[in-house]
Amino acid sequence: MHSFHIPVLGLGYSVDTPIKVSPFGISSVASIVDDEMIERMRKYHAIKSRKSFVPIKTNEPDFRSRRITAYLNLMDEIIDDTFNHLRREPFGKGTGITRYFELLPCTSPLKKPYVQWLNAQNGDQKAQLEQELRASLVKGSIDVNIMSKVDKMNKSASGEMLGDEDSDASAALRGFAQSTLASSLVLSAGMNPRLYGYLEKFRDFYPDEKGRLKKKIILKVSDFRSAFIQAKFLAKKGIWISEFRIESGLNCGGHAFATDGYLLGPILEEFKTKRKEMSAELFAMYQTALATKGLHIDTMPALLITVQGGIGTAKEHEFLLRHYGVDAAGWGSPFLLVPEVTNVDADTLNDLVEADSSDYYVSDSSPLGVLFNNFRNSSAEKDRLARIAKGRPGSPCKKKYLVSNTEFTEEPICLASREYQHLKLNQLKSLNLEAQEYEIQANAITQKICLCDGLSTSTLLKNNLLAPRENKSVAICPGPNLAWFSRTYSLEEMAGHIYGKTDLLAGVKRPNMFINELTLYVEYYIKERGVYTKNPTPKKLKYLQKFAGQILAGIDYYRALVEELTNETDEYRREMQNQLVISEDQVRECVMEFA
Repeated sequence: MHSFHIPVLGLGYSVDTPIKVSPFGISSVASIVDDEMIERMRKYHAIKSRKSFVPIKTNEPDFRSRRITAYLNLMDEIIDDTFNHLRREPFGKGTGITRYFELLPCTSPLKKPYVQWLNAQNGDQKAQLEQELRASLVKGSIDVNIMSKVDKMNKSASGEMLGDEDSDASAALRGFAQSTLASSLVLSAGMNPRLYGYLEKFRDFYPDEKGRLKKKIILKVSDFRSAFIQAKFLAKKGIWISEFRIESGLNCGGHAFATDGYLLGPILEEFKTKRKEMSAELFAMYQTALATKGLHIDTMPALLITVQGGIGTAKEHEFLLRHYGVDAAGWGSPFLLVPEVTNVDADTLNDLVEADSSDYYVSDSSPLGVLFNNFRNSSAEKDRLARIAKGRPGSPCKKKYLVSNTEFTEEPICLASREYQHLKLNQLKSLNLEAQEYEIQANAITQKICLCDGLSTSTLLKNNLLAPRENKSVAICPGPNLAWFSRTYSLEEMAGHIYGKTDLLAGVKRPNMFINELTLYVEYYIKERGVYTKNPTPKKLKYLQKFAGQILAGIDYYRALVEELTNETDEYRREMQNQLVISEDQVRECVMEFA
């Protein structure tokens, strides 16, 4: 129904977004990483919707998986109730069914009959159109996300190590697989063979007798090669990839998985040119794998290509759909400023509204050791600095989803934890480094922030679910694109902006999304070059040379692409060409210094 979806936002920012938008035909993604926060949200929504709630406690068997299943089933039930009520509502000002059709883009197949209904004078004709419109309503997909690499092994209540199927990611997968949802699982953060293998155990991921998949797999990817490798791995197991969700490596929210200089435009071009060939090869593998399981399918399931990361205008949205043939585009960070859709507490929301571009930055704050898009004005960042000033860096570590380090302890601990940072700083002091070098290395240790609590706290604050003595630090991870949006918006305003019905950035001078990403990659390249000069190695030099070569190839690609931006003005295209020259000069200057 819609040509945009709302990607996963943190752990809690979009955890109940499906309840708010699915009845209007809009698809969105909820994280299923934090089962503790999810259990609280299940109680909150059960009470709000007057449904029964039986708590699932942490000393019960398989509590993580069961909590997730129970929450997803509740969401499914609430959305069904809302949708069925909406479907029966009268057409008229202020009703949900009218809102459903008003939110649709002008290009929607349902828009024409709706306009016909609005203009119909004949009572019988109007009644017939109304009946057809009601029958045509479709819910937005209630999708969920698992970060494949967030996969801690667990112990039983008695302290015994549990098996692979009870790891964090596997339990979350099982929670989705056993739910009533007919939707998609978005797998992100790279390949996890153990988790991918576990998919084989659940019937809902295989086609039924009519070739339909009740539960589908979406791979969030940042380049063609890795996407194809993962898809082939799964196809050989009889698991079909229903969508490649291409995300910019740097111009995105949350964790940023930078490519080796491959820019979004060339990546989209590769998917466009190889889509048909790739689909055919995957389907052949898929058929063979299904045959070994006694399943047969003659018709290739749909394989969608979508894109997200840094999209900010209706013209960019339309260009991506038209030029690259993508099936939809994701709009994430801008929806953090839509209070009726996402969970952002009042203080953080105000900070986002008042922020400028300098407040958004790519950081090394994540304990995962992956680049992380951070917000300087978050309370988590302020509290981090305050703890350092008090001589007590690091955060209390309660949820332990991101524990990984065994440098000092037998049990893994988190790089953002007070325990790890205390031990690591003591080790650093014993090295008797020069003051400047000590400061650099100490900052690298203490810049890690707690994400398990931080990315859920805002949700608990907004819904009054935070206990009096609980940590109130909010971590938030918008993409740099949010800097161009400067107030809160309604769902109508944001959807209208996406479809060109209104322009929320009127009068704002904002570079094209491809230029914004290019700028981030040039900055990243210059930073990496600085690291190399301090510790040069042949391997690092080769990496930087490849990186620069890919950026320059991307710039050449964009030079030709500018002429395809026929929905933009001549002045806009000239400015884009000028920005390409500036970026090229910056990269070539660095390359010459290596020569």
